[in-house]
Amino acid sequence: MLDWLWLVPAMPVAGFLILAVVGARLHRRAVATVGVGSIAIATVIAFVVGARLVSLPPADRVFTQMLWTWVRIGDFAPAIAFRLDALSLVMMLVVTGVSVLIHLYSSAFMEGDEGYARFFAYMNLFVGSMLVLVLADDLLFLYLGWEGVGLCSYLLIGFWYRDPLNANAGRKAFVVTRVGDTAMAIGLFLIATRLGTLDIQILMQRAADTWPVGSALPIVAAALLLGGAVGKSAQLPLQTWLPDAMAGPTPVSALIHAATMVTAGVYLIARTHVLFALAPPVQLAVAIIGAATLLLAGCSALTQPDIKRVLAYSTISQVGYMFLALGVGAWSAAVFHFMTHAFFKALLFLGAGVVIVEMHDEHDMFKMGGLRRDLPVVFWTFLIGSASLAAVPIVTAGFYSKDLILFDAWSSVSGGPWLWLAGLVGALLTSLYTFRMVFLTFFGDRQRQPAGRVGWRMNVPLITLALLAIVAGFVELPPTLGDTPYFTAFLLPVLPAVAGLPARMADLALLQFAAGVVSLGGIYAAWVLFLHRRTIAAVVRQRPALRQIHRFWFAGWGFDWLYDHVFVRPLVWFAAADKDDAIDRIFDGLAWTSRGAWYALHLSQTGRVRWYAAGLTVGALVITSIVIFL
Repeated sequence: MLDWLWLVPAMPVAGFLILAVVGARLHRRAVATVGVGSIAIATVIAFVVGARLVSLPPADRVFTQMLWTWVRIGDFAPAIAFRLDALSLVMMLVVTGVSVLIHLYSSAFMEGDEGYARFFAYMNLFVGSMLVLVLADDLLFLYLGWEGVGLCSYLLIGFWYRDPLNANAGRKAFVVTRVGDTAMAIGLFLIATRLGTLDIQILMQRAADTWPVGSALPIVAAALLLGGAVGKSAQLPLQTWLPDAMAGPTPVSALIHAATMVTAGVYLIARTHVLFALAPPVQLAVAIIGAATLLLAGCSALTQPDIKRVLAYSTISQVGYMFLALGVGAWSAAVFHFMTHAFFKALLFLGAGVVIVEMHDEHDMFKMGGLRRDLPVVFWTFLIGSASLAAVPIVTAGFYSKDLILFDAWSSVSGGPWLWLAGLVGALLTSLYTFRMVFLTFFGDRQRQPAGRVGWRMNVPLITLALLAIVAGFVELPPTLGDTPYFTAFLLPVLPAVAGLPARMADLALLQFAAGVVSLGGIYAAWVLFLHRRTIAAVVRQRPALRQIHRFWFAGWGFDWLYDHVFVRPLVWFAAADKDDAIDRIFDGLAWTSRGAWYALHLSQTGRVRWYAAGLTVGALVITSIVIFL
């Protein structure tokens, strides 16, 4: 059964090819069958293959499937090969499982759209590219999936391209992530030339054997890979594309934020963790970037009125937690939070999509309210997802994954109190903006009558993800609550355990108590400010200093303004000033010459047969003369 592994990415790609070629001529039901069915088949195969791998002893849970050698240049021979181990299995199951639910939801959400077949073609290619990325056994093959994900994000974010704002958002995502991708490509060149291979397992072994810890080469290589990860995962300073990515359809937002693009950087760092362990300054930079990002994005989420932009900044913040965990060497904790985040963030985006549809395409939370009675399934599932995002203690998956990150940030030899404090403050911000969203949307007075268009294809994914947002955390219980670290133990053959300082049970309990108090305290503060005493928040915002801070956070801390003035406007000015330079004169001359030659030749086409005969005669005489006299 392990030999079926290649079918997992092949099925979404096959669905894409069918829809791209004949999708426009298919009935919508057939389009949905191909689009959803191909992902469903891939999901079934993924779980069958995964069950077979898990049935093996821990030491044997590695399977490599070599399909063919891509190119051979001397000893450099990158391969089209898949590797299934504990890490890629977790990624594969989450990607396929969440994707099939989003596709089922999309079959109803996008039903009236004229680009129905095109939408599913792009979505299938998106999932196929992500599966190639997480299963690739070679960094060059991984880069193919990496760029495929970037292409599909551009196509899907700008899916409704007739609106210039949507097209601009897609272009912005493409350009900003290209900055990181360029750094990553340079890093691959460096690794290939210095280590002679891009096979992930071989290069990590060679790097550990040949590069001393803290030497220049691993620092440069890890820093370049970090550049790629920062771009794809929307971390500082390349986070600006993600809030604008909300221009795409809501299922696209769910797929990008939950299971595909923004987690690619987390996977890349975890997969190449040996390189980062050899470069302590870069690994510390990963932690600092994650801590700074989770705080900045959390503050911006507090100021957004658009429900999808709140979730967008939330994703940036939660991926920041994953980077924080990677930076302190808590590799398994980062992957654990990736898994739980995929469930509750997909749930929240899909729930927000239902709310937007029911509110007649309204995104502003201040124009909603009172929906908990009209949309009970959406309300309860959204509440569960929000509780998991806010890390409500004991009962939610988000609590266990975030608590593990906070504990490792405190106790790891690479961590410390400041990183832990940043994570704790971020947890407070998360609870505050999450339940601000809940209270504004579902409580208070109803301002609009819902459309009443929610069907089973939307409700089933919501209910399934809500269940996962609760139970997924129980695979990793801390010592104070059962001590069953099944998830970490499962990943241990691939990802090393965190190098932590010994911690007493009392210290662990105290850290957990602090995290729980912060989570519940943020919820209570949101209840007071945005439901019980809304006038307090309004009065606070009227203070001049706080109003300026609100505007600053609302604008994403001014990064778009900064990049516009530092990069975009100077480049546009230079292009305008340089549009008539000497080099352009050369090409203008070639164009003028071509036009002149065409004009001269067209004069010979008079339509008069006697002129053609005379031309043939003259030409024959000239050729004969050349032959005789020369």
